[in-house]
Amino acid sequence: MASPALERISMALAQGRPAQAGGVWGSSYALIMAEAVPRPALLLVATPIAAEEAIEDLRCFGLSPVLFENLKQAERFRSGAIEVLVADLPSALGELPSIHVLKSTRLAFAPGGRVDLPKLSVQLIEANYERTAGVERPGEFAVRGGIFDLFPLTNDLPVRIELSGDEVESLRTFDPGTQGSLEKIDRLEFSLIPEGAPRTATLLDYLPDKATVVLREPSEMDLRHPKWTEAYATFARRPVLTLSSLPEPDAENLKILSLQRFTGVLANVQRELEAVRRPHTVVFCSNEGEEKRLRELIPGPIEIRRGRLNHGFLFEDFQSAFIPHHELFNRYRLRRSVRRADTRPIDTLLEIERGDIVVHVTHGIGRFVGIERRAAEKSNVKPWEGGPVKKQGPMQEFMVLEYAGSARLFVPVTNLDLVQKYVGGSESPPPLSTLGGEAWNAAKLRAQAAVEKLALEMIQIQAMRAMELGAAFPADGEWQREFETAFPYEETDDQLHVAGEISGDMHSTRPMDRLVCGDVGYGKTELAMRAAFRAAVANRQVAVLVPTTVLAQQHDQSFRERMADYPVRIESLSRFKSKKEQKKILKELAEGAIDVVIGTHRLVQPDVRFKDLGLVVIDEEQRFGVEHKEFLKRIRATVDVLTLTATPIPRTLHMALLGIRDISSLTTPPQDRLAIRTEILPYDERRIREAILYELHRGGQVYFVHNRVYNIDKIAARIRMLVPEARVGVGHGQMDEGELEKEMLQFLAKEHDVLVCTTIIESGLDIPNVNTILINQADMFGLADLHQLRGRVGRYKRQAFCYLLLPPERELVPQAKKRLKAIEEFSELGAGFKIAMRDLEIRGVGNLLGREQHGHIAAIGYDLYCRLLEKAVKKQKKQVVVEPLETAVDLGLETWIPEEYIPDVRTRVEVYRRLTGCRSEETLDAAERELVDRFGPIPSPVEGFVRTMRVKIRAAVFDLAS
Repeated sequence: MASPALERISMALAQGRPAQAGGVWGSSYALIMAEAVPRPALLLVATPIAAEEAIEDLRCFGLSPVLFENLKQAERFRSGAIEVLVADLPSALGELPSIHVLKSTRLAFAPGGRVDLPKLSVQLIEANYERTAGVERPGEFAVRGGIFDLFPLTNDLPVRIELSGDEVESLRTFDPGTQGSLEKIDRLEFSLIPEGAPRTATLLDYLPDKATVVLREPSEMDLRHPKWTEAYATFARRPVLTLSSLPEPDAENLKILSLQRFTGVLANVQRELEAVRRPHTVVFCSNEGEEKRLRELIPGPIEIRRGRLNHGFLFEDFQSAFIPHHELFNRYRLRRSVRRADTRPIDTLLEIERGDIVVHVTHGIGRFVGIERRAAEKSNVKPWEGGPVKKQGPMQEFMVLEYAGSARLFVPVTNLDLVQKYVGGSESPPPLSTLGGEAWNAAKLRAQAAVEKLALEMIQIQAMRAMELGAAFPADGEWQREFETAFPYEETDDQLHVAGEISGDMHSTRPMDRLVCGDVGYGKTELAMRAAFRAAVANRQVAVLVPTTVLAQQHDQSFRERMADYPVRIESLSRFKSKKEQKKILKELAEGAIDVVIGTHRLVQPDVRFKDLGLVVIDEEQRFGVEHKEFLKRIRATVDVLTLTATPIPRTLHMALLGIRDISSLTTPPQDRLAIRTEILPYDERRIREAILYELHRGGQVYFVHNRVYNIDKIAARIRMLVPEARVGVGHGQMDEGELEKEMLQFLAKEHDVLVCTTIIESGLDIPNVNTILINQADMFGLADLHQLRGRVGRYKRQAFCYLLLPPERELVPQAKKRLKAIEEFSELGAGFKIAMRDLEIRGVGNLLGREQHGHIAAIGYDLYCRLLEKAVKKQKKQVVVEPLETAVDLGLETWIPEEYIPDVRTRVEVYRRLTGCRSEETLDAAERELVDRFGPIPSPVEGFVRTMRVKIRAAVFDLAS
């Protein structure tokens, strides 16, 4: 490809002269940067959204751009580690420490160098670094014997420095999630900027000497910024390329055309593509599903590239057309954030801290007091306090658990896999068990009987479904493809994967029974509509069962809008319909005149008959009563059932039910939702009025959560007085059902601007117009509830706000402070958030398996319940069950972890659990290597521990008890 205009631009920039180009339409600036701009290059755009779009566009043309966020990218750009940096103008002119400050605070480490650890620790703390037990985030460091872990603020990865005395032996990067080493490095350099250091520089001061600056659409930039004049003066000393979409008098006006508007109608796609096709035509698809769809619709050769091009264009000099998939099919282009997210999974082994409630498989519920070192008892006596000690053995460490009546249990750390943190999904902690009592065994036996019954039931339903040859739906035709293509948004990879699973289920002769989990807005309804459409065009009827009338109304509207272009008849059946209307719908349903019926529990009444029911979609099944569930259990064996839920399903439970229940999870948000801006505020009526008015002025609505029914009307009256411009509604769980529905429907219809409500905010209700939530007395809520409440806003592209209001006179307890801080810092959540998510998931267990099972979880703890359930399922399926290793092994060795080796109690417990959880010598070898990597050479008592575990693993193969 050759373009005389681009060659002239390239030559001017290479010679250090400025250049200008006009007529730069669509995303063509990215191609210009790839073809004509020398590197390193800084691309300056007007807004943060334009910056994120630029990252995606530049990647389409083979560049590896980096988004400027802070000093880290500025330093890397200056050092030559980044070739193309993208920044919006306000960020680029933001304040940074001067290069002089950076140089004067530079620290360097290399093998053979010396480190004064006490002095370095003080320096780090003075620079606002935090000393932790394990390094996971930038700005943390940890010291463990001869290992020094450090995560510099300007690094992508933390570094492990291995010391011999005060000499550096080696440096290696490590994964903050697994803590495992990644690769050796020769040198670590970073600046340790003290708090309060002057910030007099901007990104432009960090430009490498030969960097080119590209200004995209300067007419859209706010050039009144106080630092702009000074910044522009620096450009005079370097090559600058100015790109504008409009032709400019003194500019190279490039022959670039914008693409015509495609209609998105499948029948026209090929013709419309031919109209813009050039000798070189490229279509950009963002995933495999889009690529597959395109190849089905467009016969003949076509170049397809993987990428997210934002705006298509024709470049006549190159005789080329560059077309994004979403424009070709007239779909909305939704950005996805290019910032790295914290994607660490929720730990299956939650950290145990002093004071935590724990479950011992044999002895029941106790409280973790701490770790104690003592000589092991050589006699076979009960290990709680007060028992006779016949003979002293070698030193061991014990986990000390407190039980009812202050009795204590000393659990050898070699048996730590028998102890789990108690998580039961209930608000209050359970009573401690009595050591040697029968109550714990009775609770465990009840839970065991319940899970065995449950496993048997589920296996029987599965067997019935396997034997029942239902009618498989025919292969998807043109209508189905057209219907799916008409979806106005790009699907996520998750959605495409789950859509494929549902399609496979429906084309099979075995009745489908699939559960789809995913938060509101993650695309569950679209998957249900595709399944319903597939059934309707095959002349089978569909029942969509929802828990509330409000949801029925919302689904009815969504289905009608989505299927408006097809001969699919949709009706809803709820108590909002008159008796006469209901009678007519029931008659037509029985005759087969209605294809899709949407309704509440009214749909499971005896007078509802279908001519040929092919698919049942159930939204939030756990909210239906026992008698409704019996009906659902019966239909599962004969028709396809698709169940939707917004509650996350725990991975451990998912594994336990593997092969019995088909479960799909939607974990990727379908669009780049802007992070919800969260603020903790004292209750201040001026700020409350400002927050509500701001939302109202941009045409939005507001939730005001007040979780006290007795004075909720008083609060609503106060809001009306504060904001007389707002129409205020009230909703809470003690209202008459019809009255509550009326309030919710009025809010949905935008007849209320503010809804003052308790935590009953409809979990399945999708109200994109609500983008501000104020939570009164936020310190009284648990972390899981705060997380769920905040999730009610921020559904779409608009910036959402969450205000956590606190009574000014109340002194917060430390736990409440922690909770609120965690929710405010959302993306940087630690163990507290993991526990909150676990609580949410446990609600999901109750939802999935029923209230009775939830009771057993509360009685014996979630982890033990999952173990029992997995064992029961495997037993029913005649599979091998691997039990915890309870072999008693005494090698006469000391088995403990010295404090000098791992000083932090929580980390020691975590390591003990990691070692005792090993079920094979391979996993034990891996754990041993990890120990050496994280903490240095293994001392003798730890070696004794590893040897003891190795003997236990070998003994378990032969079922040896001791």
